[in-house]
Amino acid sequence: MDTLDTLRTRKKAATRQSLHEAALRLAMERGLDGVTVEDIADAVGVSRRTFSNYFTNKEDAILHADRERTGVLVSLVSGRPAGERPWQALRTASRELYHGRAVPDREWVAQLRLLRRHPSLLAQQAGDQITLERDLAAVLVARGHDLDEPLARLMTATFLAAVRTASVLWLEDSAERPLPDLIDELLGRVDFR
Repeated sequence: MDTLDTLRTRKKAATRQSLHEAALRLAMERGLDGVTVEDIADAVGVSRRTFSNYFTNKEDAILHADRERTGVLVSLVSGRPAGERPWQALRTASRELYHGRAVPDREWVAQLRLLRRHPSLLAQQAGDQITLERDLAAVLVARGHDLDEPLARLMTATFLAAVRTASVLWLEDSAERPLPDLIDELLGRVDFR
């Protein structure tokens, strides 16, 4: 890749990130129904058409960071050593995902959770979760260990449920326990052999 392509790629990534951040900020300030695609584009200083080059709708823009994170998670699981057991690969990849990343402010996460109860976001999130479950299951099956698809799907669904549960417990907990530690503890309570 030459320098010009690298520059273009970085500029596109920066624009996509700016649109995502504007969509999220505006939706948290005004509620999802109070924000239009035009509002998001205006906040970033781009046209409606430019917005459409990156996202199909405002919900897509809001959920962008989740999709980026899940893509990283799938890559991390895929990159684990071949001899590592499937559940351990999920657990270790989860630790790696959170290692060195800032844990978000509880108040911000609570506001985000309220926002995400909006029906149009819930529908898109449900589709994203099913896709993630399938992607993770496919990676686990490809890793071997005599793991069939139904068990891999059960394992990934259990993994994702533990991560969601840890997130909710973390929000409700008044102690300052780090989210990654809570996720790892819950994942440690499940044993797939």
